[in-house]
Amino acid sequence: MAVPSQLVREKFPNIDEEIFQYVEGVLTSTEDFESSEDVYDAIGSLLADAVGVEREDEIRKLCDQVMSTLTVSNGTIERKILDAPVQLAEMAANMEVEDEAIKSVWSRERDDTLKVDQKKLDKAEAKLKEKKEKRVNADKKEQAPIIMEMATASQVVSKKDRALDAKGSCNTKDIRIESFDVAYGEKVLIQNATISLAFGRRYALVGRNGLGKTTLLRMIASRTLRIPGHISVLHVEQEVVGDDTLAIESVLECDTQRKNLLDKEKELQTRIANGDSDDTLSSQLSEVYAELQAIEADKAPAKASVILNGLGFNPEMQTRKTREFSGGWRMRIALARALFTQPDLLLLDEPTNMLDMKAIIWLENYLLTWPTTLLVVSHDRHFLDMVPTDVLHLHSQAIDSYKGNYENFSTTREERHKNMQREYEAQSQFRQHVQEFIDKFRYNAKRASLVQSKIKMLEKLPELKPVEKETIVTLRFPEAEKLNSPILQLDEVEFSYKKDVVIFSKVNLSAAMDSRICIVGENGTGKTTLLKILLGDLSPTKGHRFCNRSLRIGYFTQHHVDQLDMRLCPVELLQSKYTGKPVEEYRRQLGAFGVSGDLAVQQLASLSGGQKSRVAFSLICMGNPNFFILDEPTNHLDIETIEALGKAIQKFKGGVVLVSHDERLIRMVCTELWVCGDKQVVCMEGGFDEYRAIVEKEIQATI
Repeated sequence: MAVPSQLVREKFPNIDEEIFQYVEGVLTSTEDFESSEDVYDAIGSLLADAVGVEREDEIRKLCDQVMSTLTVSNGTIERKILDAPVQLAEMAANMEVEDEAIKSVWSRERDDTLKVDQKKLDKAEAKLKEKKEKRVNADKKEQAPIIMEMATASQVVSKKDRALDAKGSCNTKDIRIESFDVAYGEKVLIQNATISLAFGRRYALVGRNGLGKTTLLRMIASRTLRIPGHISVLHVEQEVVGDDTLAIESVLECDTQRKNLLDKEKELQTRIANGDSDDTLSSQLSEVYAELQAIEADKAPAKASVILNGLGFNPEMQTRKTREFSGGWRMRIALARALFTQPDLLLLDEPTNMLDMKAIIWLENYLLTWPTTLLVVSHDRHFLDMVPTDVLHLHSQAIDSYKGNYENFSTTREERHKNMQREYEAQSQFRQHVQEFIDKFRYNAKRASLVQSKIKMLEKLPELKPVEKETIVTLRFPEAEKLNSPILQLDEVEFSYKKDVVIFSKVNLSAAMDSRICIVGENGTGKTTLLKILLGDLSPTKGHRFCNRSLRIGYFTQHHVDQLDMRLCPVELLQSKYTGKPVEEYRRQLGAFGVSGDLAVQQLASLSGGQKSRVAFSLICMGNPNFFILDEPTNHLDIETIEALGKAIQKFKGGVVLVSHDERLIRMVCTELWVCGDKQVVCMEGGFDEYRAIVEKEIQATI
C-alpha cells in the first residue's frame, strides 16, 4: 500500500519542496484522523495555496485516498486496543533510562522523527504568503485596469486659412488658434476659446490644477490644433534617451542643418583624399564651407557648452555619455537641446521642476532675451514675475489674455472682476427698475406702447452674469502635541557612499518643534541624502543622529507620488493603508486637501500631477505626524495650492524641514536656511537674500 506522502508527490509533482516536506511531516502522525475531512483540515488549505484553489476537487480526492491508506478492511483506522488499565507508575519504574535522564513519563520527549521542522514550516509559510500576494495583485490588476482616457480637440478652421496652408504662401510667424474645444474623455476642458501668440513674445499659461494646461500644450505640439505648417514647434516633455552619445554632442546633433553640412564636408574630404577625379568636388566643398560660415557653425559648440553649463553641467559632465545620467539630468539635456535649437514656438511645461536655484536663476535670465515665441506652464511665482510678457488665464473652460507678468495679471484680473461685478449689479438694478415699471403699467391702455418698448429693450439688453469666483484652496495639517527638545539632532555627522567619496562631514545641526528650516544647494550636493539621515533611513558613516522617541515624521517626496497605485481612487487608497474607518472619514481627510466630490472617487491615473500630490499629502497626514520633512513639495502644485501649503505650514504646531527651490514659498515660511555644498552643510545667517546674492554672483562669474 502506498505511503500517504507518495500520493501527494504523485498527484502534485511540481509542488514546492519545502511545502511537501511540511505535508509529509503532518502525515507521519495519524492518530487524530477520524475521516478524510480531518485529513483535509490538516493539509487541504496548505495544498490549495500551493497549487491553486481551483484544484480543490483534486485535493479532496487526494485526502480521500490518503485516508484509505490509513484504514483497514473494516473501514476504521487500525489502533491498538488496551485490554487492561495502564499503570503509569509501573511503566516509569520499568523504563530503562540513563542515570542523568529524567525518570518521568510526563517529561519524556516525543521522537524527533515525528516533529515538524519549524524552520521548514516558516519557509513554507513565507513562500505561500508571497504567492498569495502575487495572486491578489494579479487579480487586482485584472479587476481594476488603468483607464487612460484620450484627450480630444476640435476646431473651426476657415476656408481662407485652409487655402493659405495648402498654398504655403503664409509667411507670418504669428499664431492664432481660433474657436477650438478640448476635452478629456467626457469632461470638457476648454470650450470655444481663441488664443493669439505674437512672434517674439513670452506667454505664461496659468490656471488651477486639472483644468487642462498640459493637455493644451500637447494638442498644440501634436498640431491637433491648427498651427501653420511653416512654423517649427518643439515641446520639452520627454527626457533624452540614454545611449553612448556625449551630452554636448546630443545638444549639437539637434541642429540638423549643421549636422548634415558637417557630414557632407566629411564625405567630400574623404573623396578628395582618395583621389576622386570629379572636378566639382572642390566647388561643392567651398559651398559647404560658405553655408557653415553663414550659420556660424564654428560657434555652435561654445553656445551648446554655455547652455549646458547654465543648466548645471560642468565641463566633465558635458563629455559624459547620456546613459550615465539620471532621468532628471536627461530632462535637462532635453531642455538644453530645445534652447539650442530655438524653434519658432517653444513649449515648456514646468521647466523649473528639475532645476536647482542656480539653474532656475540662469534660465530666467536666458529666457529674458528669447528671440522666438515662448509658451510656458509654470507655478513658480518668481519665475512668472520675471519671464512672461503676457499671461493666458485658463478658467471656467475659457482662456483670457492679459498683458504683463503674473503680478500685473493678478492686479488687472482683480480690477476686471470688480468692474464686471459692478456692471452686473448696476444692470440687475436697472432690470429690476424697468421690470417694476412694466408690471405696474402692463394693463394700462394709455401706456401700452411705452410698456412694449420697455419689454423689447429688456430683450435686447445683453444678459450679464455674476463673476464666478474660484474656490479658495485650503490645506489642513493635523494637530501636533508639544515635545521636549531635542527633537532631531545631528552631531559631528559624516556620510560617504564609498570611502573615497565623502558627501559631507562634520555636520552639526538640530531641529525643534517650532523649526521652519529650508535646505538649498545645487543638485548633487547631498540634500536628499541629508533628508534620509534625518529620517533614519541612512546611518551616518561617522557621528550620531538623535531623535525624540515620540517623534512621528511625515515624509513627502515626488517619488512617493509616482508610486501611488494608479488603479485605485483616492478613497480606496486611504482605505488600503488605514483600514477599518468609515468612508466619511476618508472623504473628510481628502477634503482637507481639496480632493472632494467626484475627484475622491476618480481613478488616480486620471488626476493631474497637482491633484495626485494633494492625495499623497492626505495619505501622509492620515498617520498624524508631528514633524514634516518635505522634498520638493511644490512640484505640479498650482500657485493657489502653494500659497495654501505655505499657510498650512505656518499654522502647523510641529517642526518642518523643507527642500524647495520655490522662492516665494521659502520666503513665506522659512526662518532658517541650511546650505549644502563643498561637502558641508552650514546654517546661513543672512537667510535666503544672502544665498540668492551668492548664487547670482557665481552665475555672473561664469558668463
